[in-house]
Amino acid sequence: MRIEAATEATQELLEALTALLPQLNPKLKPLTMERLSNVISDPATTLLVVSDGVGIVGAAAVLVYATPAFVKARIEDVVVDEHSRGQGVGEALVRRCIEVARERGAEIVELQSARWREVANRLYPRMGFQLRESNLYRLEL
Repeated sequence: MRIEAATEATQELLEALTALLPQLNPKLKPLTMERLSNVISDPATTLLVVSDGVGIVGAAAVLVYATPAFVKARIEDVVVDEHSRGQGVGEALVRRCIEVARERGAEIVELQSARWREVANRLYPRMGFQLRESNLYRLEL
């Protein structure tokens, strides 16, 4: 298993993410090459991909940003292909996300997971994440 930062938007990466992202949330809009290029070129974002030697089996994004109070990192869109689950891929991917956050100066790492993602919600506390009591609000534009 190899975990690396994506450095360019390729057709292979687009196809892999097009297969992976619906496993995270089937309601997501299809990924486009333009959006993928924007993610990879965004200096605040590191897109990590997991390869098993045959293809891409997982991905996650790490965003590092500064607020007046902290330098924060947010881990987004953690997904592992259903055929590769239960093999430690998700944990290795999240650990690499944390390393990236630390390397980029983050003081806090946050992530959010849907309640129905039971395996993920068992993994994160085991890795040291603490469930926060907060209200998440969203406004779609």
